[in-house]
Amino acid sequence: MTTRIEVPIGLPHPQQQPEAPPCITVVFGATGDLTRRKLMPALYNLAAGGHVRDRFAAVGCARRPWTREEFAAQVKAGVSEFSRNELEPRVWEWLEPRLDYVSGDFKDPATFQRLKAALEELDEKLGTAGNRLFYLAVSPDEFGTILRGLRDAGLIVAPGAPTFSRVIVEKPFGRSLETARQLNGLVAEVLDESQTFRIDHYLGKETVQNIMVFRFANSMFEPLWNRKYIDHVQITAAETVGVGSRGKFYESTGVLRDIVQNHLLEVLTLCAMEPPNSGDADDVRGEKLKVLQALRMPWADTVPNDVVLGQYRGYRDEPDVAPDSVAPTFVALPVYVDNWRWQGVPFYLRAGKKMARRVTEVAFHMQPIPLSLFGNGDLCEHVEPNVLTLRIQPEEGITLSFSSKMPGHDFTVTPVVMDMKYTEAFGGEPPEAYERLLLDAMRGDATLFSRRDAVETSWQWIQPILDYWDSHPPRDLPNYDPGSWGPEAADRLIQRDRRQWRNP
Repeated sequence: MTTRIEVPIGLPHPQQQPEAPPCITVVFGATGDLTRRKLMPALYNLAAGGHVRDRFAAVGCARRPWTREEFAAQVKAGVSEFSRNELEPRVWEWLEPRLDYVSGDFKDPATFQRLKAALEELDEKLGTAGNRLFYLAVSPDEFGTILRGLRDAGLIVAPGAPTFSRVIVEKPFGRSLETARQLNGLVAEVLDESQTFRIDHYLGKETVQNIMVFRFANSMFEPLWNRKYIDHVQITAAETVGVGSRGKFYESTGVLRDIVQNHLLEVLTLCAMEPPNSGDADDVRGEKLKVLQALRMPWADTVPNDVVLGQYRGYRDEPDVAPDSVAPTFVALPVYVDNWRWQGVPFYLRAGKKMARRVTEVAFHMQPIPLSLFGNGDLCEHVEPNVLTLRIQPEEGITLSFSSKMPGHDFTVTPVVMDMKYTEAFGGEPPEAYERLLLDAMRGDATLFSRRDAVETSWQWIQPILDYWDSHPPRDLPNYDPGSWGPEAADRLIQRDRRQWRNP
């Protein structure tokens, strides 16, 4: 006799919100930091919002010999500490019976047989229909072992089957063009591209998604979105924290691989892409790919002049960092999109740790006015070009600066700012990125996930920069103080074009 859990969640079902199909989410690396801080709080919030309903379960899989109860206790502790919503008893009472845990070595086929048995039991109990979403929250060198284990245990079904098998692959997706191609080939041994969801959590941020809506749903802005009206674009991702416990990771990765190759290039493609023919995932991702294909390739003789690397003072004292490390924690560079819309418009990318402020934003600096205002040269000096800023984090929102006459008898011009804040406009903090991405993967919507050709194209563009600095390590590191906006060379980089950084 089949037993079904029918504990009502007790929360209203949002009429206009998407809902996941019947599904079991399996997290490999379930005892890790990512699962505790991000994935399980995201699943809890999906449950609290009514996005996952009764026919749902979450299973952790890792080497630690935990029981189901120990895993549930860890999930509860993570939700209590890191969820954007407080832990509510009625939601937890609904979610806790839907948690399970399987321990074992990923190299042992018996681990996957135990996992298969656990999933089949949950199918019977909850009616999850055999649908599976696997999340690889593990090191990339374990991807192949896990994928082959899933295949050999019969846990990967072919596309078009009555049930679905989908796999989320966590970044970094390779550390070079060659390794990215190898990793893509390995994944393709087991999965169809339609089953592969390469995750970049930046794309799940509400304000990143809003870039397309802001551009294409507002007729007053799209006509200005080109080289005729935009002077340059600044994309900044600054953090106030250092590498902390990620010293070993950063020693082998650095800021170019960690931030530029994926996060900043993804944001750039959304800012520069053409309108897609539809909202279909491949139409959107196809337009983003065209932007990557149009990026001006860096050359060995241009890299030292166009790319500024930095390292904050004190980085070499961090745990697991070499005392003579040349791993960069800061980068600034101009990027050009050589197509009709953007020819000649520089996109200045800047990313760094231990910066003056935590901020991720895109600032569109419009062309200056062509003549002195009313023929008055002194007055013209006070007319600043318009700046449209999309704040991705924190204080998510959009600002537009423009010039206005200051009240009074004198004709004085001053800049003013119109500011839209998400918390004020929509009544609360936007959902966490992993909530949206997990829900989309359950629903089979790959719009916000990276496609194989785009991953390889982005690596193809950045590889000459990596090759140059690997063979010509910078000699002036460390070169900026914590709490600053990076090395002085970054200021000189943009000043040579008669521009300056926007430092919020």
